[in-house]
Amino acid sequence: MELLNGKELAQKLQQEMTQEVTALKEKGLQPGLAVILVGEDPASQVYVRNKERAANNIGMYSVVYRLPETISEADLIAKIEELNQDDKIHGILVQLPLPKHINEDLVLDTIAPEKDVDGFHPMNLGNLFAGKPTMIPCTPAGIMELIKLSGLDLAGKNAVIIGRSNIVGKPMAHLLLQANATVTICHSKTKDLPKVAKQADVLVVAIGRANFVTADFVKEGAVVIDVGINRDENNKLTGDVKFDEVAPLTSYITPVPGGVGPMTITMLMRQTIEAAKRKENVC
Repeated sequence: MELLNGKELAQKLQQEMTQEVTALKEKGLQPGLAVILVGEDPASQVYVRNKERAANNIGMYSVVYRLPETISEADLIAKIEELNQDDKIHGILVQLPLPKHINEDLVLDTIAPEKDVDGFHPMNLGNLFAGKPTMIPCTPAGIMELIKLSGLDLAGKNAVIIGRSNIVGKPMAHLLLQANATVTICHSKTKDLPKVAKQADVLVVAIGRANFVTADFVKEGAVVIDVGINRDENNKLTGDVKFDEVAPLTSYITPVPGGVGPMTITMLMRQTIEAAKRKENVC
């Protein structure tokens, strides 16, 4: 068993991005990221701080709009439309979840597709599903980099995803499909889930249930990617996979924390840089 250390890989990739941003700034181009945070959700505040820190470390132009929970949907949409027109901003991210009185789909659809660095706009998801990805949801993009790190050739391998969200499960399936894996998506209605999961050469778990996947879900030698971030009864950070029980069976496994999370932020930075280069026609 070897750990797929997302923290180390993220640091390496971010160092490369720092050099790239320095070179772009010499050409007069500074990639710019705007993050919108609505309300006081503690987890969201941590995520936004981490994104802000990464952008600043890389040398990007970074701005965070912290808006009150009581903001109207119309005012939030007006803010996004203003950023759509701002030439200094190449990437716009709205931190989810949003307060209940705001329609998330409507807000995400307002972001200009070419600035949608989270990859959630229907046009970007459509391009991904058509096999022509430009903006890819950041967590699945980061997972593909982690699988690459394992050295596993996905062609012809069985990949099983537990979870069918638009943020992870569905886009993950398409990326694995494009890498020529044979893909199965499992969910709450899947019958005999452990039996299906046990067929996997690569198992991606993204359901948000602490320690859900146990040894009977995992075949020997599998690569296991744990996307979950949960708190156990002792308030300790834990994934969707029961790590101590599953890890000995695997060839590679991601830890929680320090696995998928740092790669999600890194892919966000990469997509902002790529969006800036596309807008300014810089190679």
